[in-house]
Amino acid sequence: MNKPLPSLLSLLLAALLGVAATPLCAQTPTPPPASADAPARTPWNGLAPSQREMLAPLKDEWDQLSPRKQAHLLHRTRYWTTLPPERREEIRQRIVHWQQMTPEQRRQARANEHRFREMSPAERQRVHRSFERFQSLPPAQREQLKREWRQLSPEQRQQRIQQHDRDGGTGTGHPPR
Repeated sequence: MNKPLPSLLSLLLAALLGVAATPLCAQTPTPPPASADAPARTPWNGLAPSQREMLAPLKDEWDQLSPRKQAHLLHRTRYWTTLPPERREEIRQRIVHWQQMTPEQRRQARANEHRFREMSPAERQRVHRSFERFQSLPPAQREQLKREWRQLSPEQRQQRIQQHDRDGGTGTGHPPR
């Protein structure tokens, strides 16, 4: 069944923000499952200085975390150190953006990410290409398209999406809400 494509920029933004919401776990291998020999609790003072620095926001609650949660967070810190500085900065910026969002904006971003992940690979690829074309437009043109998009009714938006698809994506695209 062909579902209408939701607002493509908001979908892709949500997919990207999904990474920001959990910036490291989406890209790292899952730590090995806990065996009967579950990891021992690591006291805060038992962490290396670099680990304490990265985990500083958790200092007050660290000793109360389960050994499994501690092991998972330590795994994430090890992965973080393998990232190039540019990737770390990109993730930091996404985290800051996520933190500045309202709870409703976060809920909407999660819903959009879910819809994006439910699309077929071909639909996701089409949305991604459209997003890239939209991003390549000059900022003033992107803002104009956003203003126009916000003025459209849901039916008009759907017509615009269908026209965009019929044109093979060569039109101006359809910006987010």
